[in-house]
Amino acid sequence: MQEGVPVQQLKLIPKVDRVLEWEPVRMLLATHPRELVLRAVRSVLERLRSGARAGGLDDSAFQEPAVCLEVARELAQLSRPSLRRVINGSGIVIHTNLGRSILPEAARDALNTIAFSYSNLEFDLDAGVRGSRYSHVEALLCELTGAEAAIVVNNNAAAVLLALSSMAAGREAVVSRGELVEIGGSFRIPEVMRLSGVTLKEVGTTNRTHPKDYSGAVNEQTAVFLKVHCSNFAVLGFTAEVSAQELVALGAAAGVPVLADMGSGNLIDLSGRLPVPEPTVQDFVRAGVDVITFSGDKLLGGPQAGIIVGKKPFIEAMKKHQLLRALRMDKLTLASLEATLALYRDEMVALKEVPTLKMLTATLPELTARAKKVAGFLRRRTPQGISFKLSEGFSQAGGGTLPLLNLPSMLIEVAVEGLTPNEIESRLRKSEIPVIGRINKNAFLLDPRTMLDSDLPDLAKAISDLAG
Repeated sequence: MQEGVPVQQLKLIPKVDRVLEWEPVRMLLATHPRELVLRAVRSVLERLRSGARAGGLDDSAFQEPAVCLEVARELAQLSRPSLRRVINGSGIVIHTNLGRSILPEAARDALNTIAFSYSNLEFDLDAGVRGSRYSHVEALLCELTGAEAAIVVNNNAAAVLLALSSMAAGREAVVSRGELVEIGGSFRIPEVMRLSGVTLKEVGTTNRTHPKDYSGAVNEQTAVFLKVHCSNFAVLGFTAEVSAQELVALGAAAGVPVLADMGSGNLIDLSGRLPVPEPTVQDFVRAGVDVITFSGDKLLGGPQAGIIVGKKPFIEAMKKHQLLRALRMDKLTLASLEATLALYRDEMVALKEVPTLKMLTATLPELTARAKKVAGFLRRRTPQGISFKLSEGFSQAGGGTLPLLNLPSMLIEVAVEGLTPNEIESRLRKSEIPVIGRINKNAFLLDPRTMLDSDLPDLAKAISDLAG
């Protein structure tokens, strides 16, 4: 650009008041808060100022049509909710960054009913007196797990915190060194224990812990044996651990209760459906574990929740604990959790209706047929220059569950003339309905395991826009 042009273009930048008088912007003012429109206008004019100084803009960018168009785009961006729907083509079923488990349709109905009306959240309709919010899921949890009592809080870290605070505050909890896990966001079991006022007593080694390690650690300060299911990592090779049954026997002999943090929380025997074993909550209840905590939004496939089941004296003490109010669950989570749990009364219904279970147990032949269907749908709705090719690959459970699980899948490779895989990934991630895929071996891939039928029209549009 010639010398002096940047200065000339700076003079072309309209004043804020003038822009606000232009008809397209006045129409925006009629439907949006003035302060938000004003913010959009100032942002656009600042970009024009920066562009003019850099000498990289055409004079048309400063004219009314172009400025109004940019203001409308900026306003749309400012008005867009921060929490948005995305299309998960990553193949990670319980994707923590993408909201973990998708709720079943039954939860939608429950939320629509409870969210937009009053409810008996804490009202006993039979007795006409104040009731407990926890009663809405306690009987159902006991029915499904075989436990004597149950309570729910806002996530599993809170469940562990409440259980430890209630069972062992001011005393010691004995735990295997190999089970001192760290979950997402650098939250660590030792830190949760310290916050609960419990002294950590490590036994065994990283890879091997024996019954004698627990029995040798018991003293007058021992309040609980803590077992943590390693649901987000695995130790292989020369290993040994004390089973829940063994730990219960050791606890009974020493007069020490057993608390088990199962992490993921699984209510269905998935052996035969998944290639790696995963214990069920019922297994731990039958083993005699006194208190068991697990998540509602991982393998269970429900909303974020911390579920505590176990023997009645321990659960009743937690219901009276002062910490419970700070950790309590809201009515919408309770409604969706109850609806999800009800599906587990029939395992075949749960496998069909709970999206997390349905995705995890989908077979390779089923996914191959689905990949062909999705690829055909996309080919018919996208322009030339975009191609789709099938290739075998793997999906993952995600969400800190089943770390050794690689699920065979049939992936869809998306190629666009003139774009690299990284450019495809970036542009799809920033599309109106963001699409999240993955790159492997210099190819952009979508996994049909985690994509919904309702995603396909928006997916086709996002991919079509890549050719523009």
